[in-house]
Amino acid sequence: MIAYKFLRPDGTSVFTAFRWPLPGAQPGPWVHAEVDPCRRGIHACRVEDLPYWAGRVLYAIELDGEIVAERTKVVAPRGRLLRRVEAWERELRDGYTRWCAGRAHELAEGLPRWDATIEPLARHGPALLGFMAARIAEERGGREAYRAERAGQAAWLAERL
Repeated sequence: MIAYKFLRPDGTSVFTAFRWPLPGAQPGPWVHAEVDPCRRGIHACRVEDLPYWAGRVLYAIELDGEIVAERTKVVAPRGRLLRRVEAWERELRDGYTRWCAGRAHELAEGLPRWDATIEPLARHGPALLGFMAARIAEERGGREAYRAERAGQAAWLAERL
């Protein structure tokens, strides 16, 4: 299965600080881990999961073995980074952040306590702005509105990746 993985610029995982062997002209070597979702294993994103984990550097990752599908991620016993998704860093990350800020402003119309926090927090990037837009949607329309906003974010990213 081909999925996505967000890492720090130095190739380390945000949550575990594991330093991934980075791909060059060829895919990186396989990394192995016992699967225990949220604790151990090779965690990655499907397209619909990207808004939940949006970070600095995006890689395409190949997963192998029995893949466990979770609500906002997949976990496998083996994975290797295939390539860095350069478009994410050049234009998409900032464009997505601004798009999420715009959605948040749109959804926050008439909710000044929300609207006032959007721009000051925009510098923190796409994960926070996407979450804010979804939370504002949830305040306006409940849990289903939250899920619909996240699905819209994933669709925006899927069109451009």
